[in-house]
Amino acid sequence: MSVTSSPFFSAWPERAAPASPPYAAASSAAPPAPSQPRAARFDDDAPAIGAVADMLRTAHERNASDIHVEPCESGWRVRLRIDGVLHELARPPAHLRDACVTRIKVLARMDIAERRVPQDGRLRLAPAPGLSCDYRVSSLPTLHGEKLVLRRLETLAAALSLAALGFDTAQARTVEAAIRAPHGLILVTGPTGSGKTLSLYCFLQQLNDASRNICTVEDPAEIELDGINQVGVREKAGLTFAVALRAFLRQDPDVIMVGEIRDAQTADVALKAAQTGHLVLSTLHTNDAPAAVTRLLDIGVAPYNLAAALRLVTAQRLVRRLCAACRAPSDTSRDALRAAGIAGASLDAGWRPYIARGCAECHGIGYKGRVGIHQVMPLSAEQRDLIVARASGAELTRQARSEGMASLREAALIRVRDGSTSLSEALDATEASG
Repeated sequence: MSVTSSPFFSAWPERAAPASPPYAAASSAAPPAPSQPRAARFDDDAPAIGAVADMLRTAHERNASDIHVEPCESGWRVRLRIDGVLHELARPPAHLRDACVTRIKVLARMDIAERRVPQDGRLRLAPAPGLSCDYRVSSLPTLHGEKLVLRRLETLAAALSLAALGFDTAQARTVEAAIRAPHGLILVTGPTGSGKTLSLYCFLQQLNDASRNICTVEDPAEIELDGINQVGVREKAGLTFAVALRAFLRQDPDVIMVGEIRDAQTADVALKAAQTGHLVLSTLHTNDAPAAVTRLLDIGVAPYNLAAALRLVTAQRLVRRLCAACRAPSDTSRDALRAAGIAGASLDAGWRPYIARGCAECHGIGYKGRVGIHQVMPLSAEQRDLIVARASGAELTRQARSEGMASLREAALIRVRDGSTSLSEALDATEASG
């Protein structure tokens, strides 16, 4: 991921001068251990407490997915990941580094005395009355001290739809038909951070009603879903994906979600479930939809079982959405547009893609939010025959393309044409052959 700066991030958030003595890490007692994470308060005056509160508030206001607190040889820095890109705040006062790290660890119920091994914790932020936001906190001992990453734990919008995820009308119809099927395997593929888990949660939300028993196994469970039986992987205790899957089969499930298929054992149990009357949803890390088939074959899945169980594969990426308040037409040449794959009526009409500018609305970034780019591959009889014959990924791709499957690059360029994103975002997120 790239790191950028913008006018908003040119200064550390200001705060009134503290009225109390400087924060001392040793004098901060760990909070009691209630059943829920302690909410960070914004009414304290100690410098470190105030700095942490400002950092958390700023991250919440700017919709940052991650906060990076990083030690350096002389001082430290704070970066926010916004719409997939890291932005650096101005360097905070060096003398507050250890106290701020300790403050975060206290709020996350981590051992403040242990700095030699990684730790995990959880923090609840209360930016306003009646509003809370949870963060998963992880620490990492580095050469210059402890690095912390705070990952925001999302809440699932009640109105989340396939269209909101970026599926077009035809793609949404195909996905809807697949997830409404009584059994089979549905896979969502893409790199880390491409929104695969959110897509699975959206599918589950479409299916979540009193008539279905839905079980999920995740590592970890990112979002708590009412009405769904969620299990977190605990490998040290022997609770793996495969073990949880076998347990699910004795729980009378209708729908099973597996956070990720990582090995042949998990894949075999998932396929068995999909072939015995259950709908199974899962993810893989592959570049496109056809590659998911070859990945499963490579890890040892029997071709006949895969062909019988697999119903749908989708691949996806996330691209940043242009700020509607400041986007502007570019002066990209016709040759450059043609080389990128844009041709036909768009070029003939003199169309040019929008580019990012930056304004107060988007805090100088030029982008605000993200939109999904999707490739949807429903399994046909011809594709099943190719799977049984152990055909190559290229052969599967040709067959799927002949049946109307668009590439990820083509899907991304549609978003460029409708002004949702820039050409550079689309090209960076996808491959020409994808």
